[in-house]
Amino acid sequence: MARKKTNNKRVKLHIKKDDRVMVMTGESKGAIGVVTKIFPDTQRAIVEGEEIKKVKRHVRPSAESPGGIFEKELPIHVSNLMLVGSDDQPSKVKVKREKVDGKTKLTRILKKTQEVID
Repeated sequence: MARKKTNNKRVKLHIKKDDRVMVMTGESKGAIGVVTKIFPDTQRAIVEGEEIKKVKRHVRPSAESPGGIFEKELPIHVSNLMLVGSDDQPSKVKVKREKVDGKTKLTRILKKTQEVID
């Protein structure tokens, strides 16, 4: 199967690794998990959680592994994820710029609760 061509543009994503997110659409809608890996070129993320987009893979036995049936997380498009605060409510994110000693510092803030992320 041929891979989809991408347009070689790096897009600034609103989520980062180790963020708590909620799945907003699809079969895992409403599930909360932690982002373990991000693929910026395809705008997808792997989210680790109880019921978040898992599939079973059958693996043949080899010298390294005994084989069997393993569960694996699949990537989810970033547009289907929203950041979650400490109250488990999904929220949009705004970025606040501050000048500190002549350098610009970016801070991510949840719009609903004004909670600082990072």
